[in-house]
Amino acid sequence: MKFVSFKTKTDEERLGLFVNDKIYDLQENARMMNTVLPSTMNELLWGGEKMMDEARRLEEEIKKGTVDLTVQDSTPLAPVPHPTSCRDAYAFRQHVAAARRNRGVDMIPEFDQFPIFYFTNHNGILGEGDCLVETDHLLKLDFELEAAVVIGKKGRNVAAAEADSYVAGYTIMNDFSARQLQMEEMKLNLGPAKGKDFATAIGPWMVTPDELTDKLVTTDAGNQYDLRMTAKHNGELISDGNMKDMTYTFAEIIERCAYGVDIFPGDVIGSGTVGTGCYLELNGTRRREAEEKGESYDPVWLEDGDTIELEIERLGVLTNKIVKASKDYSILARKKNVQ
Repeated sequence: MKFVSFKTKTDEERLGLFVNDKIYDLQENARMMNTVLPSTMNELLWGGEKMMDEARRLEEEIKKGTVDLTVQDSTPLAPVPHPTSCRDAYAFRQHVAAARRNRGVDMIPEFDQFPIFYFTNHNGILGEGDCLVETDHLLKLDFELEAAVVIGKKGRNVAAAEADSYVAGYTIMNDFSARQLQMEEMKLNLGPAKGKDFATAIGPWMVTPDELTDKLVTTDAGNQYDLRMTAKHNGELISDGNMKDMTYTFAEIIERCAYGVDIFPGDVIGSGTVGTGCYLELNGTRRREAEEKGESYDPVWLEDGDTIELEIERLGVLTNKIVKASKDYSILARKKNVQ
């Protein structure tokens, strides 16, 4: 199944099924079947497998044409508009190694010992559409091409061998990054915070695992999926990778996340950036290659008015436009004791 969240003309947030390129309001179509389904994603996820089974039965009736109440004039939201938390991991070795090489530092052995993640702002989640940024965000504004899982049941100390059963679905994630803010604050060995917390886009759908079985790559460490991942900046292809190249599976990442704490339905966990999946990595590689040839290189970043389009096979296309806030406000201008 493909689930979408959307806003109606009356500004109400609703949950729908995406079937044959059309949106069907989950609750309203369920009523036509004389059954009950919720109006929001969080309610659905907390309803567990029983509610998912009801939604699957509804999808079957939609495909048969038994119910056909489609949604018109809606505004797309993130499939999980209000996640209970949002974590982002660091699972692609190619990206980590390239980014460190471009900075002139060695690969750290700890990367191969355990998966790592950080918490980002779960209230900064957005779907496709405009991404509003401030003045300082546009100083080295970057995209990050990632996949993400949505947790579907509560757990604690979840073993990797069981962790795939906690996944309600998969989606695309764009972990927008204000690199100048990020690099400044991380000199103090804390963060990332203001470099990350302003926007994380997910969408356009949440796709349930049964939709991806023919792309499944089973490993001893958990499920992987052979899904192409690409990014386009103003229509130009700039990144090309594959979800199966994750060094750590989502099962291993979930095991780490759930150690000593509860994970909840509605938690979102990102994979980290795929190799070639951000300008921090691409600019560093291009600069190094240019210097080897005795040439110069001007780095590329996202700018006001630009469009960034992320696509993962079977998970859809997540498109965002960068829009600068009308008021010129800078937090960097408020630094103290600057020489």
